[in-house]
Amino acid sequence: MTDSKRRKGLTVASALLGGVLALTGCSGGGNAKAADTGDSSQAKVDEAAAKKSSEAQITITPKDGADNASINNSATVTVAKGTLTGVTMTTQDGSAVAGQLSPDRKSWKPSVPLQRSTTYKIAAVAKDSQGRIANENASFTTVSPANSFIGTFTPDDGATVGVGMPVSINFDKAITNKAAVQKGITVTSSSGQEVACHWFNANRMDCRPEQYWKEGATVTLKLALDGVEGAPGVTGVQQKTVTFHIGRNQVSYVDAKTKQMKVTQDGKVVKTIPISAGAPEHTTYEGQMVISEKFKQTRMNGATVGFKDGDGKGEYDIKDVPHAMRLTTSGTFIHGNYWGGPSVFGNANTSHGCVGLQDVKGAGDPSTPAAWFYSHSLIGDVVVVQNTGDKTVAPDNGLNGWNMDWAQWKAGSAV
Repeated sequence: MTDSKRRKGLTVASALLGGVLALTGCSGGGNAKAADTGDSSQAKVDEAAAKKSSEAQITITPKDGADNASINNSATVTVAKGTLTGVTMTTQDGSAVAGQLSPDRKSWKPSVPLQRSTTYKIAAVAKDSQGRIANENASFTTVSPANSFIGTFTPDDGATVGVGMPVSINFDKAITNKAAVQKGITVTSSSGQEVACHWFNANRMDCRPEQYWKEGATVTLKLALDGVEGAPGVTGVQQKTVTFHIGRNQVSYVDAKTKQMKVTQDGKVVKTIPISAGAPEHTTYEGQMVISEKFKQTRMNGATVGFKDGDGKGEYDIKDVPHAMRLTTSGTFIHGNYWGGPSVFGNANTSHGCVGLQDVKGAGDPSTPAAWFYSHSLIGDVVVVQNTGDKTVAPDNGLNGWNMDWAQWKAGSAV
């Protein structure tokens, strides 16, 4: 082959190769010319591709790459001009998250709570009216514990409690924007009683009516705190509704002078029980106290509440105190007493500040006064202690806000 023929052959080969390269590229430079001005032009190709594309438009919330996402309202998938055919959601380690499609297959959301400080991935598939498929993917990270707060509340959802039970919420972060947080919390009663909330400190808010709850009422607590800023850079994550029920009206009156307790229901005395209150050197707090915990048996060690011997050990350490019910956070209980003689009850105040009722070791005799009172008491029942010579219990020492008058109580509201 002559050199001129060889050069012509190379020229043709180069042209063919260039044509292949031009067809396989997604886009060319601004000066590139279309190889064909017919149906294979770029405009025609784009038009044909558009006709083949699905009309379904998938939206994933939150957007891809989001952080500090809500654990309640995030991870929603919706579609316009189509229906969802499948949605998968996984954690970073590949664990599947259960979810549910709406009946019309236009939306999807998780059916289980999301966790804080977790990265999730979502892959969604939809089709339009012509069966053409669309895909969308997103990844996001939920708010971290360091940047969020939660409130631990009492009583529990569905509980039946006594007439003195307040709604008490303890936050795991100090709240500086109390008004915003309080506006996100509502407490209502079927009795129609006005309910006011009071901040004891930056971490605790209690809510109650002016007088004890009406018996038989249903109380509803709504927490709408998701996204509410409680402090700079710290937002709420809870979105929850809780209901609890008020039982019969039982209020018990302990008189340390007469050493008797009168148990009343609807204002009528149903039982009188001999008691032993705090000794003169360890008097019992006075005031209205709410039963916050019940233990059929529990351990009481004096060292935990400041009653210590010279060796640092507790002045007492009883590992099986029967029928014990807590009245204060600081350690005041009304409980059974098997170690005191029967003659003590109704005649002498001998305790370290608790209220004792006659009982037996092991809490196995239902006929004892302590067993009767335990079985007839609810969390939230009120025990009013009188004539001890001690000061009135602090309103925040337990669930004892009833020891603050209504004007003072409402003055502690942030709204």
